[in-house]
Amino acid sequence: MKSTLIDINKASKILRLSPQQVRALCRSGKIKSDKIGGSWVINDYEIHSYYDNNCCGVAEDQSVYSPRSETKSHKKPTALSFFSGAMGLDIGLEQSGFEILSCCELDNSSRKTILKNKPLISLIGDIRDYDAGQIRKSAGLKTDDDIDLVVGGPPCQAFSTAGRRQGFDDKRGNVLLTYLDRIIELRPKFAVIENVRGILSAPLKHRPHNLRGLGFSPLAHEEEKGGALYYVLERLRSAGYGVSFNLYNSANFGTPQKRERVIIICSREGNKLPHLIPTHAENGAFGLPQWRTFKEAVKGLPKKGLHHITFPEKRLKYYRMLKPGQYWRHLPKELQKEALGASYYAGGGKTGFLRRLAWDEPAPTLVTHPAMPATDLSHPIEDRPLSIEEYKRIQEFPDDWQIEGSLIEQYRQLGNAVPVSLGRAVGRLLINYMAGKKIKTIRKFPYSRYVNTDEDNWEREFEKRTRPLLALTG
Repeated sequence: MKSTLIDINKASKILRLSPQQVRALCRSGKIKSDKIGGSWVINDYEIHSYYDNNCCGVAEDQSVYSPRSETKSHKKPTALSFFSGAMGLDIGLEQSGFEILSCCELDNSSRKTILKNKPLISLIGDIRDYDAGQIRKSAGLKTDDDIDLVVGGPPCQAFSTAGRRQGFDDKRGNVLLTYLDRIIELRPKFAVIENVRGILSAPLKHRPHNLRGLGFSPLAHEEEKGGALYYVLERLRSAGYGVSFNLYNSANFGTPQKRERVIIICSREGNKLPHLIPTHAENGAFGLPQWRTFKEAVKGLPKKGLHHITFPEKRLKYYRMLKPGQYWRHLPKELQKEALGASYYAGGGKTGFLRRLAWDEPAPTLVTHPAMPATDLSHPIEDRPLSIEEYKRIQEFPDDWQIEGSLIEQYRQLGNAVPVSLGRAVGRLLINYMAGKKIKTIRKFPYSRYVNTDEDNWEREFEKRTRPLLALTG
């Protein structure tokens, strides 16, 4: 039988996979192929052999790629992942018992990471380009198949207190609205929305600060702090979902990092689910194990061969004077102004300047670049920023989980990721709830360093602020 050499694009149509997925299979050796120049060529016999052993059915719409071409019964609860990133949240969900049927990610380096580690996962791109039917098809689901969980953390910069806080006026904020639409259209049993603390106070509509105050009209209801989250809650509840949320410090769930994120959990039954169940506590309070430390996290990593960027030499001059857990305020008084320059006169505590991590505490929140002047993340004793391998340990990724892209792209993916333990806490709560198990909560547990961040207290505070406006407009 005469064979024919075919390219990646033709192979992707035969296998009903994306070109990226076929390339990943070629690189891993799961499909025998040859690389000529920068292109892969494959014997059509190898394609059909792989197809016979791993695939079935043909896609009606070739713009939607998925290896899950035939629906089947699933032994585990199913989940669809959106804004998947490096898959920290998904790993935690899998560890708790969920099966991730598909991922949705626009960022190119994150897509490469997903396919490198999950070459057969169904992967789609920009959520705005897919309706509910296409999403179901990509995951191998029929129109009437029930979905247990839809989960995702829409880009958070639009709501971050460190940014311009454009909220839904920012195109990244608008992606959250699209995500809400897809939740309502897909009608999963449960939905999870993860975001930064800033969403608790972000307005629905942003009014520039130079248009506020004396001489300007009072802020409208939607311009008040918290208007964005209030809108999200109203949309979900009007669709019949019960909603609970809180601001969670991931250190309370076993992460060796003090990272705070809002987790919104929605139930199609209309019930409010309990808050996540902590597994650790600061100083061992409530009879729980103490927070995990940086030293515990990086134990066993090799001393050499780690991948990291470097600090400028002028900054190293000051780092060599600092001990573990110290930062710029521990420099000699006469050097503090010199070390910080104009930033010395800025407000706030400036704790991110010239910051060495402590061995015996959780790491601070990982950032997307550990060598920016105001957000330094230096090794406790070595004169360098944290490495990619240390980032992975702090975010609890398996050591063999490969992060693709340039060094800066790897830092960004890991810095944006959800810690695996936080994902696992979400998964365990949902698995236990679905199984009808009694969920024991801990009264008055300090989930974060802030107060009034749960749904009841937050809404009470929001209504207290906006009641006069509602009376005026009602």
